[in-house]
Amino acid sequence: MIVEATAGDEAALIALWEACGLTRAWNPPARDIAFALAGPSSTILVARGVVAPEHRALDRDHVVSSLCSREGDEHAALTGSVMVGHDGHRGWVYYLAVAPDARRAGLGRALMAAAETWLRAREVPKIQLMVRTGNEDAHAFYRALGFADQPVAVFGRFLD
Repeated sequence: MIVEATAGDEAALIALWEACGLTRAWNPPARDIAFALAGPSSTILVARGVVAPEHRALDRDHVVSSLCSREGDEHAALTGSVMVGHDGHRGWVYYLAVAPDARRAGLGRALMAAAETWLRAREVPKIQLMVRTGNEDAHAFYRALGFADQPVAVFGRFLD
């Protein structure tokens, strides 16, 4: 089941993100969770339970409807997440994570589809994300979903 996270999911989200190698010492995940859940322009979508093995070869829409229609899973283990938000013009995706033992079942695709649905409901016309250079598995995953490299340079600095 894919639903919006609550503050009560914080510990499970952090554990999932750590298991997936998404956390960094300079970026406290608890702060990201609180910020994403605090306002109307962002949220965190979470998957509970696992995709049944018979769904692994099915199309994305079938997996999404299967995950979204399950009942009784509200207390199941958290197996995936995606943080989604927008600035009014562009949607952004962060922290797409699938528990290592739940991979290769379409859950990443289902979470991305849910993020797109969340953005479309807010009439956001474009979705973007950033992937670290060298993370070729993630690059291939997003390309398979129709994402393309953008002709931009990203600049940044810490505000300490």
